[in-house]
Amino acid sequence: MLSNEEAVATIAVKDAKRARKFYEETLGLHPEPTREAGVLSYKTGPSTILVYESQFAGTNKATAATWVVADVDEVVQDLKKKGVAFEHYDLPGTTLRGDVHVAGNTRAAWFKDPDGNILSLVNH
Repeated sequence: MLSNEEAVATIAVKDAKRARKFYEETLGLHPEPTREAGVLSYKTGPSTILVYESQFAGTNKATAATWVVADVDEVVQDLKKKGVAFEHYDLPGTTLRGDVHVAGNTRAAWFKDPDGNILSLVNH
């Protein structure tokens, strides 16, 4: 039923203005038009991220959105230059190399937005 439909990552934030600064200036996303106040929409590759104001912002303790990138290390370095701090997790079967978790050919990194939503990067 839904296998051919597009899914959208939906991320709750406390303050849309603060979120806009992070998602646009820090992550470099470009806004799409929306019809509702307090709702931000970003096209990222073929996907969409919907950011909206909610009293429950930051309560998700799992990854909210993942970007699949060609070079995790390069993106990590670019984001670090913009002040992004990366999370370090004790994950079975992985080795932490700087801010990048490595498991075989898989490279991944996690960071948080200003509301504590967990975002990640993973290689192709």
